[in-house]
Amino acid sequence: MKLGIIGLPQAGKSTIFAALTGARGERGDHATPQMDARIATVTVFDERIDFLSQMYQPKKTTYARIEYLLPPKAQASHASKSEGGFWNKIRSCDALVHVVRNFEGHVGSPPTPEEDFFKLEEEMILSDLEVVEKRIERITLDRKRGKGGHARETDLLKSCADQLDQGAPIRGIPELASSPVLRGFTFLSAKPVLVLLNNEDEDETLPRWERETDRVDLIVVRGRLEMDIASMSAEEAEEFLEAYHIRESALDRVIRSSFQVLNRVSFFTVGSDEVRAWPIAANTSAMEAAGAVHSDMKQGFIRAEVVYFEDLKACGSIPEARKAGLVRLEGKEYEVKDGDIIDFRFNV
Repeated sequence: MKLGIIGLPQAGKSTIFAALTGARGERGDHATPQMDARIATVTVFDERIDFLSQMYQPKKTTYARIEYLLPPKAQASHASKSEGGFWNKIRSCDALVHVVRNFEGHVGSPPTPEEDFFKLEEEMILSDLEVVEKRIERITLDRKRGKGGHARETDLLKSCADQLDQGAPIRGIPELASSPVLRGFTFLSAKPVLVLLNNEDEDETLPRWERETDRVDLIVVRGRLEMDIASMSAEEAEEFLEAYHIRESALDRVIRSSFQVLNRVSFFTVGSDEVRAWPIAANTSAMEAAGAVHSDMKQGFIRAEVVYFEDLKACGSIPEARKAGLVRLEGKEYEVKDGDIIDFRFNV
């Protein structure tokens, strides 16, 4: 799971990045040159993993992890080239974290969060439209040269063009955004978006917008304040968290929202060697989930032995859960649920 951090200049992207990566001391590579992207890999702590680790006492405990990418800044002297590099870095991400300024600060002008959001949204739409038009031109040229095929791709691209021509993102039509045929285009406006309204230190409110957003989640963060808190000792941080009514860190809220916008769930594998969380897309089949663990498991899949975490916790052990009839044998089409503990049976 990788999410790219985007936003207009002075929105506070670097501040948010520092707040996210500093919350648990998991800092990104701050020594990289300005033109390089910065990536922070953060741990998704999970009380269920803690419980299972205590139960099994494994040699290794592995939590899920999420990458947050802060792409390079566009340089004024090489604007078009830098902007291209910026969007190319973002295209490899699964979703976007759009930081929107909602503070006065030293910028010198009042914040216009709604206008700023749609300004960058329109830039992504225009970028995608350019990609679509170039591809359609190429397919048309191939047909003139006697090359066939591409019928399904052409239909989907024309649907994308119709959507983009209306100034609407591709994510507004889920079947286009998730189409396997279009996956290679890595359209920017097809990606799920989490909007962080970067508020003043004292402002906890979510501003009202007049225009509707297509499949976008909005949450409020106070980037500068949370960046400062992230650098404090636990004792100091506790005082500030209480004073500013912060019940949950920006990192924890962003992680939870990241799972939501990407529609991810976690299943677990357990044993004496390792207890591990595996984040996958919701509605993933048992056979595909087995492939996330190892390709051999998918290839030789026989069945999955499944017990729900809460059932195991209540029973205290797999044998007791089995006695209670709570351990199930599922086939390859079974849709894995969040909290499933799975033992894959396979033969290669």
